[in-house]
Amino acid sequence: MIKKIVPLVIVLAMLMTACTKADKQDKTTINVAALKGPTGMGMIKLIDDADKGNTKNEYKITLAGSPDEITGKIVSGEIQIAALPINLAANLYNKTNGKVQLLALNTLGVLYVLEKGEEINSVSDLEGKKIFATGQGATPEYILDYILKENNVNADVEFKTEHSELAALALSGNADIVMLPEPFVTNVLSKEAGFRVALDLTEEFERVSDGTVLSMGCIVVNKEFAEKNKQAVKDFLDEYKASTEFVNNNISEASDLIAKYGILASKELAEKAIPNCNIVFIEGGEMEQKIKGFYELLNEYNANSIGGKLPGEDFYYKG
Repeated sequence: MIKKIVPLVIVLAMLMTACTKADKQDKTTINVAALKGPTGMGMIKLIDDADKGNTKNEYKITLAGSPDEITGKIVSGEIQIAALPINLAANLYNKTNGKVQLLALNTLGVLYVLEKGEEINSVSDLEGKKIFATGQGATPEYILDYILKENNVNADVEFKTEHSELAALALSGNADIVMLPEPFVTNVLSKEAGFRVALDLTEEFERVSDGTVLSMGCIVVNKEFAEKNKQAVKDFLDEYKASTEFVNNNISEASDLIAKYGILASKELAEKAIPNCNIVFIEGGEMEQKIKGFYELLNEYNANSIGGKLPGEDFYYKG
């Protein structure tokens, strides 16, 4: 009896091993990059599922501190999919003659002006004031400058290189008016009771831009990879959409994962920041319709911000 059972067990084990190997072979390996902070927070459930092997594709994920760490790899195709600032996506498209496509919008406005005091209640109250900010040469600078100009306000803006540097400056008492993105806004507010949110720059931008939607983060794909792997890209989008929904609807669990993978420093910070991070998933025709107005505005204001011209129709991934 034993002699008959042992071979059967061996055969079953061999079949299971073969099936596992076949499953792995069927999966497409995709190198994915995300930025720490709001641009990468919506991907956290996908990151965790990939870590556990519970995804349709096999994702090898890189978490970067700044876009500079991954830009070259996106252009070369070493990284196939990435979460990036919205203006950088158009910039890469123009500089590579269309090698990069826009897959989805993933983050709307996350910029706020904080004040230590009670003087700033409208954009006009910034007249003649010293504002410390981050994001020089990128979307935050263009947004702030646009809002100030449209309101005919002259302010002295001094840029710092890192968000963390500016947050530390504010907490040390050396900057009373600062423009920061989430989650650094939450970080400052949680540590210094004297600071408050004076202006939501998403609201202020939409007020002076005829309702143009302010988008700050997106997902891009290497065009050649997308053309050769349409099903894998579709699977990624489905799983990414589910991940953003998880983050917005399960804040406590998502915060655990965000802290676990080092996208933010702590669960407590993530829990407070997520509601203000405007994490979304917008693809296809809706994506194109919502972002075109913003790109047109950036092109008119500073064409260099998007690589010198508006991206062509092939920039928008249609599937």
